[in-house]
Amino acid sequence: MQYSDQVMDHFMNPRNVGEIENADASGTVGNAKCGDIMKVTLKIEDGVIVDAKFKTFGCGSAIATSSMATEMIKGKKLDEALRLTNKAVAEALGGLPPIKMHCSLLAEQAVKSALLAYYKEHDLITDENKHLFDKLDEDAHDAH
Repeated sequence: MQYSDQVMDHFMNPRNVGEIENADASGTVGNAKCGDIMKVTLKIEDGVIVDAKFKTFGCGSAIATSSMATEMIKGKKLDEALRLTNKAVAEALGGLPPIKMHCSLLAEQAVKSALLAYYKEHDLITDENKHLFDKLDEDAHDAH
């Protein structure tokens, strides 16, 4: 299996590893089939993600996609971060082998799971954005 230089770099030198103390949002997702588990914690100020950290138990692709996903959402407004897709994460890493695409889906879902918790806590779910969270439930089932 051939991995891109970006995947290897984010696996060997992952960014944003750890957990934010007193995080404003936290989300954990897992895939029972492959055993990968990802937890994302976010620090949010004025509707902007000022910091993002992850803890991932999984393969090299799971670690690389978690690292890239947190890099991609830092500094973004919440609605921008909600538009993160697993395809964008995979593309930013120079591609993933088809058998590892589920890792990028888990990274997307971990971010969106944390955002969902934040949106619920702050009563931010509206008719306009709730469809983004409906898909989260569908994807979570599809990923298993």
